[in-house]
Amino acid sequence: MEHPPEPDATIVAVAAKDHGRAGRNLPAAIGVGVGLGGLALVSLFTRPEAFVALASFVVVLAVWELSGALAAKQIVVPVIPVAVGSLGMLVSAYVAGPEGLLVSYMLTGFGILLWRIVEGLDGALRDVTAGLFVAAYVPLLAGFAVLLLAADQGPQRVVTFIVVTCASDIGGYIAGVLFGKHPMAPRVSPKKSWEGFAGSLLACLIAGSACVVLLLDGPPVVGLVVGAAAAVTATMGDLSESLLKRDLGIKDMGNLLPGHGGIMDRMDSLLPTAPVVYLLLHFLL
Repeated sequence: MEHPPEPDATIVAVAAKDHGRAGRNLPAAIGVGVGLGGLALVSLFTRPEAFVALASFVVVLAVWELSGALAAKQIVVPVIPVAVGSLGMLVSAYVAGPEGLLVSYMLTGFGILLWRIVEGLDGALRDVTAGLFVAAYVPLLAGFAVLLLAADQGPQRVVTFIVVTCASDIGGYIAGVLFGKHPMAPRVSPKKSWEGFAGSLLACLIAGSACVVLLLDGPPVVGLVVGAAAAVTATMGDLSESLLKRDLGIKDMGNLLPGHGGIMDRMDSLLPTAPVVYLLLHFLL
């Protein structure tokens, strides 16, 4: 009995990955996004410590993921001291504020040096520098989200930060898919367009003003400032990670989140936006 011919593997792979102009599996992406957002909201408004624990878990996963990606270029990040330092930074930010976050980062750097001394001298400067970069890029920036939580109206401030950042991603994505024609940085991210950035900006202005007025009882102008700043930092964060991925020769930082990629592929916009939103709300409200 003859069997039907096997489909070409290349055709199958392309068909499995082809999601039209969307460029991703939208049902999976939406489901994961809603699930993560719901988990963050439950932890925020149940006990603040639960959000700190959730953030710490996500940050440690992101450190592990980014370290694995850097290994593609033979860069060995001292993962253990960076991971331990990540926990220390987030907890210190919640308990001791900005000073605690800064001191914890400095101690993490010292721990990276000690760990690398034990490992040996070969490639020490490269690996220590990478460790300091990962510690600054992920837990140090994430610590500002915890500083938002520790402030007055903490949960509402964190929700504002998350909403404006997500608004940038969603607005930019929709506008880019529908109208995107002029790439912002074609060599870094061909799909990131100026039309998409306009969508990000519009969505952030609406989300920022709504959150500041409804959640923080602040003036709309503060929300507009926060939204405009978030649109810029979220876009720059996305482009920065795209630059890293191109240099590393990878499409996604990982595959833990269906429809999104890795943890870092979702945190690329959040990380640089956190300190900006923290500072703006701190000084303007």
